[in-house]
Amino acid sequence: MPLSPFSSGERFEAPVVAQDAAPTLSCRGSLHVSAFLPDDLLRVRRHPERGTTSREVVHSILDAGLVCHLGYLHGDRPVVVPTLYGRDGDELVVHGSAASRAMRAGATGLPVCVTVMLLDALVLARSAFHHSLNYRSVVVHGEAQAIEDPDDKTAALRTLTEHATPGRWAEVRWPTPQELRATTVLRLSLDGAVAKVRAGGVGDDEADLDLPVWAGVVPVATSWGEAVATPGLADGLVPPASVVAAASRPSLTATGVPAGLSASLTSGDRP
Repeated sequence: MPLSPFSSGERFEAPVVAQDAAPTLSCRGSLHVSAFLPDDLLRVRRHPERGTTSREVVHSILDAGLVCHLGYLHGDRPVVVPTLYGRDGDELVVHGSAASRAMRAGATGLPVCVTVMLLDALVLARSAFHHSLNYRSVVVHGEAQAIEDPDDKTAALRTLTEHATPGRWAEVRWPTPQELRATTVLRLSLDGAVAKVRAGGVGDDEADLDLPVWAGVVPVATSWGEAVATPGLADGLVPPASVVAAASRPSLTATGVPAGLSASLTSGDRP
């Protein structure tokens, strides 16, 4: 069983999953299709020039986000729930209560769909029809697998914790055996991942260009506030390095088109 920093003995080190040594950026011409997924699930139909299965782009979007939406079928009804996620190499990990309906469904190997979207700007056109958004998104199709081994489950929980707040794992008590049993952790391969990005300007019709209507782009960003201590902390405790870093991190917004993506991938009118 992995040892907590509050225990004596050898420190636990989560296994490291190797990533692509030299990821190649192939803006969608012919998408790589997983042998386990039908072609239509990996095909971007609306503005296909904005889609790519590039690991570099997929990883960059997932690493910038915090919340995903996990979709699955409960009987004959679709269910979608928001949840925290983390990326471990070419796998996503999500977690929840062992009693959770979503976790129970995912653990059975049912097909799931996970989506992540980062909103970067409102795109306001002269016409209502051509209003749009600038965004970065990833859709992942596949079959989730439950992580059963306690050490592997602890490593996955470390991935989740570090994704949300880098450095936090070394500062806190680690999960007990009872807490691990009460938690389900799912892994999902990124073989079924497709990214889609829009970062262009307004795409008005030529006939509308002379209309007396303001048009342009309004940037959107997530900002981080000052940390607020919970009541009852021991005297003398100050925010540790992970909390200071979290509170001072830059706004979550696009810094531009991901390297290697052409303007044709992002320009145009609607999503």
